[in-house]
Formats: sequence, C-alpha cells, structure tokens
Amino acid sequence: QLQLVESGGGLVQPGGSLTLSCAASGGTLDDFAIGWFRQAPGKGREGVSCISSSGSNTYYPDSVKGRFTISKDNAKNTVYLQMNSLIPEDTALYYCAAFVGPTYYYCTGSQKEYDYWGQGTQVTVSS
Repeated sequence: QLQLVESGGGLVQPGGSLTLSCAASGGTLDDFAIGWFRQAPGKGREGVSCISSSGSNTYYPDSVKGRFTISKDNAKNTVYLQMNSLIPEDTALYYCAAFVGPTYYYCTGSQKEYDYWGQGTQVTVSS
C-alpha cells in the first residue's frame, strides 16, 4: 500500500517562496503519476500541479502557472512542489496524491483519478 507524507508547509509573507515535499513509501514513484492539490477553507479541492510517472509531462492551471514547479527525485522517492511569488490566495491545505496512469506520460489535475492521498501540509501566505 502506497503511503504519502507531505512536509514543508508553513507561514510565509506575500512574494515569498516555499518548497513542499511528498515522500512515498510502500511503493516506487516510478509507477505513479503524482498530483498536488489544495483546499482553502470553505472551498473545494483544486488541482495545482501534476507530474507523470515518467517525469516528462507536467500540468499547471493558470492560477499557478509560472509560479509553481513540480519535480521528482526517483532516488529519494519524493516529489517536490516549488512555490514562488506566493500570494494570500495560495493559502490552503496542500495534499499530494498518486495513481497509476494509463501510460507513463499521463497525469491529470482531476482529483477523481487519484487513489492514494497524504494528510496534507498547511501553507499560509500572510503579512
């Protein structure tokens, strides 16, 4: 059973940066597409990035494009989300999730396809 643990959240000022980590155990990330999602209070869960199991394909919605970067380190079995130029609207609980895609080049920002979820790490952007 794949288990995911997020870390790296915290309080940051607007314009600042954070790097979130998603460490996997019980399986290898070579086999899984990984997504990052966030949920702000009173709002639905939103996909903010994903990376295919091959690492060759990524996805970002317009709300974070150019500011967030997803990457993976297969040797460490960890996926990262580098977040720059943070704004208060980025404040949310951030989750990583995984699923086995139909190909090694597929990932999606749709949460319904993901089978494994971490517990989340809180990101607060405030002055």
